[in-house]
Amino acid sequence: MPKVRLLVFFWFTLSFGANAQILENYDGLWRSAREESWLGSNNQLELKVDLKSFPESELRIKLPAKSTVFIDGKLWQLTLGDTVFFRSVKEFQTEFGKDLVDVTVVSPNLGPKKTSIKKVLGRNNLDETLIGPEGNPVVGRFVPQPVKDFYFTALFIILFFIALYKLAYPYLLAMMLQPLSVISAEDFSDSGNLQKFFSFDVIFYVLIVAMMISQGAVTGLVVFRKDWLDTWVGLDYSSLLLIWLVGAFGLLLFTIVKFIGIRLLSYLFDLGKSEFSHFFYLLRLIVFGSSAVLLVGAYFVSNNFSGLERAFSILFSGFFWFYIIGVLGLFLIMMSRLSFKKYHLFTYLCIAELVPFLILAKWIMALGQ
Repeated sequence: MPKVRLLVFFWFTLSFGANAQILENYDGLWRSAREESWLGSNNQLELKVDLKSFPESELRIKLPAKSTVFIDGKLWQLTLGDTVFFRSVKEFQTEFGKDLVDVTVVSPNLGPKKTSIKKVLGRNNLDETLIGPEGNPVVGRFVPQPVKDFYFTALFIILFFIALYKLAYPYLLAMMLQPLSVISAEDFSDSGNLQKFFSFDVIFYVLIVAMMISQGAVTGLVVFRKDWLDTWVGLDYSSLLLIWLVGAFGLLLFTIVKFIGIRLLSYLFDLGKSEFSHFFYLLRLIVFGSSAVLLVGAYFVSNNFSGLERAFSILFSGFFWFYIIGVLGLFLIMMSRLSFKKYHLFTYLCIAELVPFLILAKWIMALGQ
């Protein structure tokens, strides 16, 4: 029996050590932010955390209920119940750009062993693991603040531009966003054609669409290629915003080049003025797909960031097939509206849409892997 107990104890010790190994314990380094008095107890603690040592480890942060956490004087975290979460030291260092940070915790429930920060090693999941007031774990509710600030700043700018566009061009916006027009295909009638692609109203609309696509793309990079993005560009607020703006204008330029290509192919295949209808029909589908990505992304960024990877995987796959079905629908519409041979029409759509889209999808898949 003693040998069995010794083996059980040894196995338990190894299992615990494999799960988490404490590298640095800051529990004895907390200091009062102000002196206690007879009229009240101290409800504020301070601590300096070194982010330079053990960069591959995680910070295990334990906070009591109703805590307010400040880092270098800036509000960082609020808790309603007793909370425990893990945060990568590298992410922490990237977020604040310093090797030494001042952590201040303010709470009416401060007490022995209620507030704790330790550097641990051995956990594979770097997402936050919260323990709520009832003791139930809630995984992945924390999102790096720069990512959250970028996402909702970009979303606000997009909505602001949409509001301006609605004030300036209400009829055109209603026509662009009308879901039934995808089925009725009103763009393919002579009265529905947009004959001035390079007018300000159309370019402004295409810019808004490019901003939507760029925001989804940058968020996808944060989710799927976080290490690569952190190494080459950074995950701070200004870097993400700059990538989004550069991506938006790059997509605008790409869209203009694509329209010119469609117009050239339409001329070579003698399709008349159908390039306008073709382009704006698929652009409308892209708007619907991008809107779904942004709205779902906003929910997960606000509530459950760890679920964003799974959600984006489903959304990107859904968008791929949605676009393929849209091209098929475009083929059927053009086949019924235009007196053109099916073989030539299929060849035209393959050159103009399918082949470039499949190449882009393959490149995105390779980047995600």
